[in-house]
Amino acid sequence: MDLRERGRLVGRALALGGALAALTVVALVVSGETLRFASEKVFAVAALVFGFSLLGWSGSVFAGEGIEHFQQHIGGRADWSEADSRRAIVVLGSVGLGGMVGASLATVALGSVA
Repeated sequence: MDLRERGRLVGRALALGGALAALTVVALVVSGETLRFASEKVFAVAALVFGFSLLGWSGSVFAGEGIEHFQQHIGGRADWSEADSRRAIVVLGSVGLGGMVGASLATVALGSVA
């Protein structure tokens, strides 16, 4: 995977997280919740996803090669690799980061309207 493909992958994940968070903040406000409640909850969930990705990244780096060797040793047919794990974690982290930014921007936008 070259740099351009990686950039597109991260960009799509950031956009997805931002859009989901912004739409969720709007949906919560429309359903009757306060802007503060909606913003705090959506931001917290996005931060949780981002934090989980950091934990997953460290686990992938720490144990990824060992898991690959173990699968080869027992003759496993899984297509899992350390690189695939890191790629998935980058997508997850980008969705979380995009969600935090999207929740913040939606809060500012809705706060200026209200």
